[in-house]
Formats: sequence, structure tokens, C-alpha cells
Amino acid sequence: MNAKLILKDGEIFEGSSFGYEQPRSGELVFSTGMVGYPESLTDPSYEGQILISTYPIIGSYGVPDKKYWESSRIHVSGLIVSQYVDTPSHFQSKMTLGEWLKKEKIPALVISDTRYLTQKLRDQGAQLAKIIFNKDIDFDDSNKKNSVATVSTLRVSKEGKGIKTVVLIDCGVKKNITRSLLTRGIKMITVPWNFDVFSLKEKFDGVIVSNGPGDPKMVDVTIETVKKVLAKKIPLLGICLGNQILALAAGGDTYKMKFGHRGQNQPCVMVGTKHCYLTTQNHGFAINEIPKGFSPWFINANDNTNEGIIHKKYPFMSVQFHPEATPGPVDTGWVFDYFLKRI
Repeated sequence: MNAKLILKDGEIFEGSSFGYEQPRSGELVFSTGMVGYPESLTDPSYEGQILISTYPIIGSYGVPDKKYWESSRIHVSGLIVSQYVDTPSHFQSKMTLGEWLKKEKIPALVISDTRYLTQKLRDQGAQLAKIIFNKDIDFDDSNKKNSVATVSTLRVSKEGKGIKTVVLIDCGVKKNITRSLLTRGIKMITVPWNFDVFSLKEKFDGVIVSNGPGDPKMVDVTIETVKKVLAKKIPLLGICLGNQILALAAGGDTYKMKFGHRGQNQPCVMVGTKHCYLTTQNHGFAINEIPKGFSPWFINANDNTNEGIIHKKYPFMSVQFHPEATPGPVDTGWVFDYFLKRI
């Protein structure tokens, strides 16, 4: 079926549907990743967004078993590609991308000029858009609501065995964060975004605040929890959204970026060194005011935006990128080891 992508500024793009044919709205963003569309589509940080893939060949290796996804479902509101491959070839493939999108009720369009769309967003900034078929819908801005409440777990769960116990505050955690932690031999307690960690009967040695979607200032309960964690001098690591939440809890500030960082090739320099790491990222907000007592830990080599902060005295730290990657380079997996050593 012929369909349309309509941008908030009025520009219209016609496309061919290969997903579920239902109108959806969201913030239009782009990712420069060449691989990992199953992981990206199931990343909770994409909740409420229509994703443009800049890499032209999407669907070529199908969709793997659910155990390889980053969450239990697709989180994007829609997908835009320049070329869809309906004949996948990969030993892990269980279905085509089109079949998966229809099963998950996610619309997807082939629009040949994704390069133009990406340049438009890069130059003018991310904007609202909608995919429509026969029926029109209103534009929907996911940044004006607490999307974390939509994607966070609803219950407390416990995994792993080890001497150290870490509480993971789930703001939309990717599964490979939990995998990366459990392989390091710890006991992990995962709690909802709005859970009081101090109501736990078990003693814990550290806290990790996960990635997640939307504006960090909407996640007010988690910010208050982190304030209490800092006051008690409990070691803390923030990842992606967790980086922004730590900054806000400690008295810093965040802002919405023009078009964000999404992909697997973002270069980050460790401050005070000549070490540059390639990182996987997915965020539209960043820190613009470092809180008192903290120093910048990493800086983006492309645009000099903040990529992490670390306290000058206490074991409080955070990174804007994904040290667990998947997909992407594993250059920064040592961040987990560094945090656990500081506990």
C-alpha cells in the first residue's frame, strides 16, 4: 500500500509499506548504525520515535530469536529505510523484518531518499512526524510525557550470585547491560524507576541507573532516589539517561540536543588523556552544566558535548554512551569493571 511520511513542517514523502498498516506519530530521528537493527528496534530508549536508518540495506539478515533482543518488544513508533530486503540470509534468522513488524504492529516505509531526510534533521534538528495510510492522525511528542514509566519493569527481580550486590534502577534497560553485569559475578536486584531502593530488605553495595527514553527531567522520582543515594555515599553508575539523571540529582542541568547521537561510531575522548573510544549511543538529551564536585569524564570528539561525569572524591560516575554496546564496539566494557572495583 502506498503511504506517506508527513513532517511537522509540512513536507510530505511518499513511500511503500512493508510493515503494519496503521498510522503512527512520533519524533523523527536517524541512526548511522550499519548493523544491529533488531537490537535498535527493541531498545527502550527509542520509545515514541520514528527511526530512519541511514544504512541502505535493512532486513538482509532477518530477525533472530527473542533471546537476542534488547527487550521483549519493538519500541520504535515506525521505521523508515531506503531499501528493504525481504529475502534474509543468516543462520539465526527466524523471520523476515517485515513479518516481525506486522506481528508487532509497527508501520515501516521504504522511502528512497533517506539521505535527504537525514541531512534535513541534521541541519534543522529532529522534529515531529507521522506515518499515515488512509486515516490521518495528530502529531505526538513523546518528550512531553514520562516515557520511562511506559518501559520500566513493574516488579522487583533478583538474578546472579556474588559477593557484591548491585541495585539496577530500570528506566528502560537494555538486556545486554544486565548480561554484562551478571557475567562479572555479582548479585543484581532490578527495580522499577519509581521504586524506593531503601525499602529493600537486602543490603546493597552499589546502584546503577540505566538508559531510557525521553527527557530526563520527567523522571522526577528517580532523580529524588539518586539524591538519597548520593547523600549516603553509595557508589553509583549512570548509563545514558542515567548520566543525565545523575547530573540533575547532583545539581547540574541538561538540555535537548539538535538531533542527538544515534549509532555505533561516536568517538569519545577520556578527559586528560589521548585515549579515544568508539562508542554506541542513542540519546537526544545531554548534560550542559556539570554539577559541583564532579569533573567531565568523557567528551565527544565530534561536537565536544559531554559524554560522562565522575566525582572528584566519591565513587559516583556516569557515561552518556553504552559500555555494553550490542550492537557496536566493545571498547568501553571496562567501565563496568572500573565501577565494580570502586565499590
